[in-house]
Amino acid sequence: MEYEGNVSRRIERIASVIRRTVADAILNRLNDPRIESLTSVTRVEVSADLSVARVHVSVLADESRRQLCLAALQRASGRLRSLVSRQLSVRHTPSLVFRLDDSLRTGFETVQTIERLMSEMDARASAAGASEGEADQNTASPQAGAPPSMPDERRAENGVGDSSQEVSET
Repeated sequence: MEYEGNVSRRIERIASVIRRTVADAILNRLNDPRIESLTSVTRVEVSADLSVARVHVSVLADESRRQLCLAALQRASGRLRSLVSRQLSVRHTPSLVFRLDDSLRTGFETVQTIERLMSEMDARASAAGASEGEADQNTASPQAGAPPSMPDERRAENGVGDSSQEVSET
């Protein structure tokens, strides 16, 4: 069973090297205008026999530009495989197959939706607070000089709003 653990770690290490190498190549080595600047490698899955590596990429662009980017990456897969082979010490470098990954795009859209809803809630709360403030101003308190948070008993004790109490001078 220990053998399976070593194979699994080996596959994970190879996937990590492929991910790092392809991500670096997208940023620094590939000059294809079809590859969007907001393209990132989200994960790499390597088959158990090391023949194929599925490279999942996220592209923040509209659908047509995403497809163009995917086609450009697939076209550059031979060059990318060559770069990967320089980093790995394996007899056969896995073939690279690119897949679109919508997880980052979906997360970005979710964050935008949350921010939009929060600003709508803030606007509603501000509008509700303004209309309550207008209603408070329109209703006159019987004891106009007292702060609204002071209970009626304390108003009387403090002589607030009661003009019948005498003020003693000492």
